[in-house]
Amino acid sequence: MHAVASISQSALSHNLSVVREYAPNSKLVGMVKANAYGHHLDLIKPLMQADILAVSELSEARQLRLLSTRPILLLSGVFNDNELLSAIQLNCHLVLHDLSQLSVITNTNQSIHIWLKVDTGMHRLGLSEQDLNTCLQELKDHSNIHVECVMSHYACADEENHLQNTQQLNSFNQLAIDGIARSMANSAAILNLPESHFEYVRPGIMLYGVSPFAVADKRLQPVMELSAPIISIKTIKTGESVGYGATWCASVDTKIAIIGIGYGDGYPRHAKNNTPVLINDTLCPLAGRVSMDLICVDIGTLNVSVGDKAILWGHDKLSIETVASYSDTIGYELLTSVSSRVNFMTHD
Repeated sequence: MHAVASISQSALSHNLSVVREYAPNSKLVGMVKANAYGHHLDLIKPLMQADILAVSELSEARQLRLLSTRPILLLSGVFNDNELLSAIQLNCHLVLHDLSQLSVITNTNQSIHIWLKVDTGMHRLGLSEQDLNTCLQELKDHSNIHVECVMSHYACADEENHLQNTQQLNSFNQLAIDGIARSMANSAAILNLPESHFEYVRPGIMLYGVSPFAVADKRLQPVMELSAPIISIKTIKTGESVGYGATWCASVDTKIAIIGIGYGDGYPRHAKNNTPVLINDTLCPLAGRVSMDLICVDIGTLNVSVGDKAILWGHDKLSIETVASYSDTIGYELLTSVSSRVNFMTHD
């Protein structure tokens, strides 16, 4: 019996429609990097309707090109002639985020689309305003190179009313980029900063039904339901412990369900005692440390049997945001950590 990640096609379609509702005048860049945030590129067919699909690196672009004819936005860009040739063959739009990439990109006579990424305050990747002007001036002399868009990235959009959001948007609006499309909004900005939608929006985590904020968003539908079977049931006597390190002890005689999932499957090892697990429509608390292959759950007086399904996240009664909060992490990490040992499947 295996852990199962069930990917909902109707939820994907719904979440895509939510993006279109919030940004009706913008083109959509569907973020499908990291194997579609852990959902598997070959299982997210509704998202292939986005105007452009974005991945982080060439290996992802090669995999995606087998599944879609849409343009692919290569977020890392290219750094040498071989990468440039591969990207052109894959029909990639290229992000230029460092001035060193300019000489590589201009070393071709083939037609290419460029996105210029500007650092407005994230201070990770991105051109300075001066470097942006240098690129625009240089690229004017290359008729085969089309500057499709100028983009930037929020550092704090997932924190509502953060002062830096306004500062970054003001910096972006002051750039001299008349006549060029713009892109600023990630999932959080799509939902809460409509003034940053511009010509392109870049939804990521919201496409998969996970809130970019700390709590679940009822406007979105969870795409991945992670579940695993109960493989044993036993009674732990008062004072006895469960699991490695004996971090949980029974205060009374307690019925425990052992479930076939662990950190080897991507369930977070740092999930604390009392992290909820949904069994037969009832939330039951995690008991003891997560091990590689198993977790233990206090099922109280619940009537369960070996083989019953335990849901770890992705249900109306148990969101991934809740599990993340008990594990001192974020939904993004949980989704992208689900391992190849889990059986992935789709449903409508």
